[in-house]
Amino acid sequence: MLMRTDPFRELDRLTSQLLGSAAAGTWSRPNPMPLDAWREGEQFVACFDLPGVAKDAIELDVEQNVLTVKAERRPVATGEKIEMQVSERPLGAFSRQLFLGDTLDPEHIAADYTNGVLTLRIPIAEKAKPRKIEITSTEDRKEITA
Repeated sequence: MLMRTDPFRELDRLTSQLLGSAAAGTWSRPNPMPLDAWREGEQFVACFDLPGVAKDAIELDVEQNVLTVKAERRPVATGEKIEMQVSERPLGAFSRQLFLGDTLDPEHIAADYTNGVLTLRIPIAEKAKPRKIEITSTEDRKEITA
């Protein structure tokens, strides 16, 4: 199993979408981030949508079997001659946790951030991969005569 989700976090997200409250996320109450995940050969791939987030504002941590992704979308720099006309992307903190199963290898996670998408590749652990077992013959045994 790749992950579990927090049902209350999803309910909060749905409520804020329905009521139109797009408050900025804080580190104590971060906004959720959209995620797609699938298995590709001998690895799991997880893609997080983080458009408008700078690479240095993304933080990845693994502790035991919990992978935590944190990011912060900061306001666009404005000057005296710049006047914002439309600002629809939520600002603030975003966070998501993946609970990695025992069959995944958290020591060899690869991360890439391109075009606003953070892609994580999590390999299957060696102990979880199928392997061949050698069969020996009992014909090689010596018989004991009494």
